[in-house]
Amino acid sequence: MVIQRWQSLLLLIAAAVMGVFSFLSLGEVQLPEYTLNLTALGFSIEGESATNATSGYYISTVPFFVISLLSAIIPLINIFFFKNLPLQKKMCLIECLFLVVVIVIAGYEGYSMISSGEVSWSTMIVAPFLALIATAMAYSRISADHRLLKSVDRLR
Repeated sequence: MVIQRWQSLLLLIAAAVMGVFSFLSLGEVQLPEYTLNLTALGFSIEGESATNATSGYYISTVPFFVISLLSAIIPLINIFFFKNLPLQKKMCLIECLFLVVVIVIAGYEGYSMISSGEVSWSTMIVAPFLALIATAMAYSRISADHRLLKSVDRLR
């Protein structure tokens, strides 16, 4: 009987996707003067400004970066809880909560923080959704393994 193989792979996929999400560009906000690059760390000014404005981070979003990085670390830690299935299921639920928070904050930052700009998202914005699906599938497989182990224990 093989237990814990698929959920470990699914949790590893969720961790990898969110790790990449934490460090790559999520989109751009086009302002009249310059373009802002949206990452988990904040809005950074791209290229040269027409009015010689300062370069660097326009708005820093370190809490968003921390939450997105935690949503990449939690599945990695969760893989090693294979001997404690109830704890592993709880960690999957916590991961799902973090992923929903990441989705909400990314939407808020893209559309509400800079209202005068036009937002264009990169394909990386789907990463939290993919991680959420992978985590939900891992939770389902962990629950199936937990039921299987309970039924085997009942037979003893």
